[in-house]
Order: sequence, then C-alpha cells, then structure tokens
Amino acid sequence: MDSPTPVVRPGGLVAVLAFTGIVAALMQTLVVPLIGDLPRLLGTTASNASWVITATLLAGAVATPVTGRLGDLYGKRRMMLICTVPLVLGSVVCALATTLAPMVIGRGLQGVGVGLIPLGISALRDLLPPERLHSSIALMSSSMGIGGALGLPLAATVAENASWRVLFWGAAGLSAVIAVLLWYFVPATPVHGTRGRFDPVGAVGLGVGLVCLLLAVSKGADWSWTSGTTLGLFAATIIVLTAWGRWELRTPQPLVDLRVIAGRQVLLTNAASVVVGFAMYAQSLIVPQLLQLPASTGYGLGQSMLAMGLWMAPSGLMMMAVSPFGAKLSSTRGPKVTLLVGSLVIALGYGSSMFLMGSTWGLVVVTCICGAGVGLAYGAMPALVMSAVPQSATASANSVNSLMRSVGTSVSAAVVGVVLAQMSVQVAGHTLPTEGGFRTGLLIGCGVALVAAAITVAIPTRRAPTPPNTAPTEPLASSKA
Repeated sequence: MDSPTPVVRPGGLVAVLAFTGIVAALMQTLVVPLIGDLPRLLGTTASNASWVITATLLAGAVATPVTGRLGDLYGKRRMMLICTVPLVLGSVVCALATTLAPMVIGRGLQGVGVGLIPLGISALRDLLPPERLHSSIALMSSSMGIGGALGLPLAATVAENASWRVLFWGAAGLSAVIAVLLWYFVPATPVHGTRGRFDPVGAVGLGVGLVCLLLAVSKGADWSWTSGTTLGLFAATIIVLTAWGRWELRTPQPLVDLRVIAGRQVLLTNAASVVVGFAMYAQSLIVPQLLQLPASTGYGLGQSMLAMGLWMAPSGLMMMAVSPFGAKLSSTRGPKVTLLVGSLVIALGYGSSMFLMGSTWGLVVVTCICGAGVGLAYGAMPALVMSAVPQSATASANSVNSLMRSVGTSVSAAVVGVVLAQMSVQVAGHTLPTEGGFRTGLLIGCGVALVAAAITVAIPTRRAPTPPNTAPTEPLASSKA
C-alpha cells in the first residue's frame, strides 16, 4: 500500500538539511583549539587526551552504516531525529566533564551525529522532484566543508574569550535546534519495499572490524607501526571483515547488501571517495601548521590559532559557492564528469602550493582551489551512488560512501603524520617538520587527487540513466517516520 504523499516545502527542507550538515561537521572540529590544553583541563597525559578525537572518529564510523540501514528500514526522518539525541546528550556530558572518561564518552556520543549527513542526502531523493535533486545534494554535501572550516575560528574565538565549556553548551543548544527544525520542516519519508529486519550480527561484525582498522591507522604512529598491538589490530581487521563479508552474503537481510555495492559504478565511486577523502584532509593537516609555525623557521607564517582559523574559513565558503555550478554540471554532463573535474581541481590546488606556500594569501588561494574541487567531488559522489542503487537501499549505500570518505581521512592523517615526523628537525628542544616535509605532503595530496581522477575515468557511464529519485519498481510500505 502506498504511503500518503508527503507535503514538502523544498526551500525549507533543503535549508534545514544543509544546516544539519553544517552542525554535524562542526562537531568534528569543535575540540581542535582545546587539544593543547586538554591534558591540563582533564588531568591526563597528551597521549590519553588524543582519545577525545579518536572516540568521535570511531563512534561515527560504526554508527554511520547502522543508522543508514535503520533509515532504510524505518524512515530517514525518524532516524535523523533519533541521531540528535546522542548529539545533545554527548554535548551536555562534555560540558560537565572534569576528567578524561566522561569527555571521551561525550565525544563518542557526538560522533553518532555524523550519520545525519548521509541520512539527509538520502531523504532528499525521497522528497524532492528530480529537477531540484542535484543542486540540493551539492548544497548539503558542501555543508560538511562549511561546518569544518567555520568550526575552527568559531571554536577558537569562544575558547579564547570564554570558558571552554561554553563550546559544548553551545553544541547542545544547536543540536536541540536541529531536532526542532527536523520535526517541523522534514516530512515523513516513505519506506520502499517490504520492511525487513535489522541485522545485529552484521552490525557488530562491521563495528568490530572498523574499530580494529581505524584504531590501527589512527594510533599506529603512537604505538609504533611494527608493534604487536598495531599489527594485531590489522590482522584482526582482515579476519573480522572477511568473516563479516561471508555473513552478509549469506544472510537474507544484510546490514550492507554487498551485491549492490559491488556493482562497478558504486564500487569505483566508493574507491574514489576513499582517495578524495585522503586528498581533502591532507591540506587540512598541513596548511594550519604552516600558518602557525614561527616565522623564524623561514617557512612558518606565525599566525595565532584564531587567525589560522580565519585564514582557513574561505575554503569552506568556496565549497558552497561552487555547489550550484557542480549541480548544473551534473545535470547536463552527469555526476561522473563533475567528480572528474573536482578531482583535477584538487590536484591543481595542491600543485599551486609549490609556488604559493610562502605567504598567508598564497595558502588561502591553495585552500580555496582545493575547497572548490572538494565541493564538486562531494556533491557528485552521492548522486553517482544513488543512481545505481534501488531506492530501498539509498540510505545504506550513502552511509557506506560516507564511511569510505572517513577511512580516507584517517589514512591521510596517518600518512601525512609519518611523512612530517620522518622529515623533521630539532629546534630549541622542539621537533618541527621541515619545509621539505610539508612540500612532500602537499605533493602526495596532488598525486592522490590524480589517482582519484583516474578511478573516476573508469566509472561506467550509463547510457540511459534512471533519474536520481526514481528506482526500479518496488511496492511502498506505509511509513509514519
């Protein structure tokens, strides 16, 4: 039986979902200005304090595919509303924390909010007419960069002029506002096909595998890449994910339908997502360090944390600025072309850094070019995925695609960290990356972006693509979510 056609106000819907994406991304950079002070604030060591960052990464990676599948089963709107609960709760826990344990728990709860972004993009497919879909996906995808870019100066300003707890009380307030806006502006989304069952074994298996992988990647430098712990985690990743894959192929209602995501278009798009995620994050690690290192090094630019955040902010705004162009390009030439152009623009941005990294304005140009490329690429990837999967698997497929970008950023942090650590010198008792180290990291970013372009070329072009909000004929199950 068909569910009643939802009443949609497209302008309000897109604005609310874009704002939701900005806030969800903001949670990721919220604690960056506090990293140096966390050991003192929480009475712990610098190594232990790094779990405040790692907990968010792990929780987001585990929760994203789970919330995506639940969104397909029970409605995207319902799951978006549910995701705001840990966002609010986690922010309150962090605001009240006086030791490391509650702060890590709170940050883990905040990480669950990352699932809001792929759920929101999937809801757009259900609720918008085809002619508005590309532009809306591009805008919401760009909101991730805007949240990340604006989060740095905003958090630094609050941290410098008020108690650090204000950051988390503000995050709790924004999360509550999101819940209210989602309730009033996002109508119930239909459930397509026969409502199935959730796969708890698959969820646990994927969660364990991802935790092992991301722990090894994110903490390998601290633990030593050849330590028993790191190698054991990599081995556990292979064993657990292999067993998980066999389970998913055998169970009738899997958490992730591997047969769907193994299709060439989705598989290659996800591969490109890993590489684009790597390329996007590399400059986010390198440029802030260049801006903040003392000018006495000969290549540092001596900026404060707040100034650094302000210099980085235009790159996020550039992502939003190019989203209409990306949407038009996807509508006329297809999202594959948009992804290809975006990858090449990212490579251009990294290449230009070889000539522009000596000044603040030069680095602004570099980050804006890279931001433009990321905006184009991020807007195209969900469209490529959704045009190749049935509507009943939209949220799950989008969540996996989002997860692949997260894996790319984690690998990027590890690789760039190793490069800068190996190419460093001792200055006044401090270990500082050399100019050659920064240049090498930026050249790696350029090369990786070119790899993304090569993968994109291999993505098959559909001769008669199905409109993005149209799926193979399936009965609609009634839904109130």
